[in-house]
Amino acid sequence: MTFPVKGLNAETGREPEELLARIRELFGEGAVVDVRAHTAGLKEEVQYRDIWLSVEKGRFLEMIDVLAEFDFPMFHVMSGNDDGDVVTLNYHFGIFQCAGRGKRFGATVSVALPKVDLVIPSLFSRIPGVEYSEREMREMLGIEFDGLPNTALVFLPEDWDEAVKPWRRDETGPKPEHVRELS
Repeated sequence: MTFPVKGLNAETGREPEELLARIRELFGEGAVVDVRAHTAGLKEEVQYRDIWLSVEKGRFLEMIDVLAEFDFPMFHVMSGNDDGDVVTLNYHFGIFQCAGRGKRFGATVSVALPKVDLVIPSLFSRIPGVEYSEREMREMLGIEFDGLPNTALVFLPEDWDEAVKPWRRDETGPKPEHVRELS
């Protein structure tokens, strides 16, 4: 099931500050990691802001649903990193895209997944556009997305040993025999 398209900020009158207050209310003060304003022009007016949010994987879908209460979370891309005992996923969204200067948000939702349990719910049922990003994170970092219908490889060859995860820095990462010299 995908999100219904809701009225944009300009139509609903909802403000970015209201979104931040709601996130802090539901997830605690630590959920809002950073808020940055980006200025431009002769008057150095705020054009848009970036918010960085952090959430436990058990509440990940709830965080996305809260963003959707305010505006459709327009998915851009997902990034991921092997951070030792965890793999961190960063989902990058646009919020209040049509609201105008100073009201637009870039929202990044970060989730740290312990390497002993690299499973997270897929966003595919809400935002089908995440499919290729989730498939990329699956093949490169070893994340399993519960509910992702297509788990075929995107970038690696069909005969790739799927036990090898190219972006991992641990024993599942590439060995010297997996790397070839390019001339």
